[in-house]
Amino acid sequence: MSDREYLVAVSSFIPFGPARIKLLLSYFGSAKKIWQAEKSKLIKLGLGEQRTADFVKYREELNCQKYFAKLEKLSIGCFTFSDKAYPPNLKDLPNAPIVLYIKGKLKVSDINAVAIVGSRKMTAYGREVTGKFSSELASFGVTVVSGLARGIDTEAHQAALSFGGRTIAVLGCGLDLVYPPENTQLASEIVHSGALLSEYPLGYPAIPLNFASRNRIISGLAKAVLVIEGAEKSGTLLTASHAAEQGRTVFAVPGQITSPLSGAPLFLIKNGAKMATSTKDILEELDIQIKVDREVVEKILPASPEEEKILAILENENLHLDEIARISSLATSIISARLTMMELKGLVKSLGGGIYKKCS
Repeated sequence: MSDREYLVAVSSFIPFGPARIKLLLSYFGSAKKIWQAEKSKLIKLGLGEQRTADFVKYREELNCQKYFAKLEKLSIGCFTFSDKAYPPNLKDLPNAPIVLYIKGKLKVSDINAVAIVGSRKMTAYGREVTGKFSSELASFGVTVVSGLARGIDTEAHQAALSFGGRTIAVLGCGLDLVYPPENTQLASEIVHSGALLSEYPLGYPAIPLNFASRNRIISGLAKAVLVIEGAEKSGTLLTASHAAEQGRTVFAVPGQITSPLSGAPLFLIKNGAKMATSTKDILEELDIQIKVDREVVEKILPASPEEEKILAILENENLHLDEIARISSLATSIISARLTMMELKGLVKSLGGGIYKKCS
């Protein structure tokens, strides 16, 4: 085996963790030497007798050849923290995963990513807002990162895919498993249009501790984190905390003050997070260079039948988006997303209060 493969094997022993493995590498000089180290030497280094015994037993039982063969069979790749292909947004984080498993593909454009996180028990408002932000960001070439959990995460992934965008899901288990199981089909769709990532080895189950740890990867992959709904004491705040520590911009969408799920966003806004009420807030703050794959002339022309219909409706008078939705027979969420994109393209202008006019 190569030293890179030994590093994958060493990191698959979860009790070590990134910090411990870096210390062992600095002492032994290679992953191969860590894997083959004598029990007595590991104990002298301060690993403790029980942890050392567990590691020795683990490496005796792990059939590395079968493990790597299974990775290949499942089309699962892996990056080590020294690989050039390792996600650049994660590379400089002090607690970045030593090994990151991937199913799907990463692109250079994924450096412009926004993480969308929130409650597993989202409200109708949370669903609408998540769909709006995720679809609009995806439509402008921003990769949407989330955790494949129920609720806000699931809606964020689905909305990005529905607009033909890229999305990355960070799992809290091995990539040969999907949690929650009802998102198996969604995970498959993400693989074809983005990637599934995990720091956990094959077969590692989804346990509560994993999700707190994987949140640092979700925020680390992104340039900003957008929080949509969540209780004041929840994992959502943990992700926002990771983002702040990593130097990422934290955005929060305000919700009803009477809703328990507005606790996290309102707490964050009170404590310095930026309030987001439109996609433009995020794009302007991050100064992301949006690359739209169309000819220059198309920038001033409708790009879809929906845009053509909206422009025709606004031909003679300014209208509220709800009225545009009624006349067009399109869903309000679709109209809202299209109007935002059309405004950024200079086709329409918001007059405030949800009223739009056609630009000449």
